[in-house]
Amino acid sequence: MPTYSRVVPGVSGRVLVVDDNKVIRQLIRVNLELEGFEVVTAADGAECLDVVHQVRPDVVTLDVVMPRLDGLRTAARLRADPRTRSLPLVVVSACTQYEVEAGIEVGVDAFLAKPFEPAELLGIVRQLVDRGGPGTLDRTPDPSTVPGCP
Repeated sequence: MPTYSRVVPGVSGRVLVVDDNKVIRQLIRVNLELEGFEVVTAADGAECLDVVHQVRPDVVTLDVVMPRLDGLRTAARLRADPRTRSLPLVVVSACTQYEVEAGIEVGVDAFLAKPFEPAELLGIVRQLVDRGGPGTLDRTPDPSTVPGCP
């Protein structure tokens, strides 16, 4: 069941955080809420797909390895749906070469390697919210330059 943050006046944007690890979900939630984002969480890709149309997030963060439906297949399904095709997607994972290449192939907008610096997470999310959609980051990720990749 998704968890919703309390609505804060002057919210910077809404983020759907998808990760099967409760501690990671909470870590991302707290860091985003401290910067004024409204946060909704889901425990896996299937739950994400169940709630994304109700939540209508500005950005989705996705772990890759999750039960039921992993992050890359979730990203592919979000890109295949006309209602979520342009929704900015950030993969937050161990960031293997495979994950980055497969993520680029399905249209992921940004990658963040675990463990990550909260400031880096905030910078990526803010940039995607401010610029309003996929393909809006300063560069297309190059698998050989993504931090944490082999």
